[in-house]
Amino acid sequence: MRIMYFAWLRERIGKSSEELTPPAEVDTPRALIGWLRTRGPGYEAAFSDERPVRCAVDQEFQPLDAPLGTPEEIGFFPPVTGG
Repeated sequence: MRIMYFAWLRERIGKSSEELTPPAEVDTPRALIGWLRTRGPGYEAAFSDERPVRCAVDQEFQPLDAPLGTPEEIGFFPPVTGG
C-alpha cells in the first residue's frame, strides 16, 4: 500500500510517501500508526501523539479505529482548517 504523509508528519518522517506492506495483524489505521512507530525515530516523533492525526483511506476520511481492509492508499495528516 502507498502511505502518504503531509505537513509536519512529512517533515518529521523525512518523506512524503512510501510503499509498504504491513503485517497482517495491522487491521486499523491506529494499528498502522503503532507499526509505523517501530520503523525509526522520525516515525516515533511524527506519531508520538496520535490525537491530532487524521487519516484518509483511499481518499475517504476514516476514524483511526475503522477497519483497514486492503486499501491502495492511506494518507496521514494534521487537522485541516479552511476559510
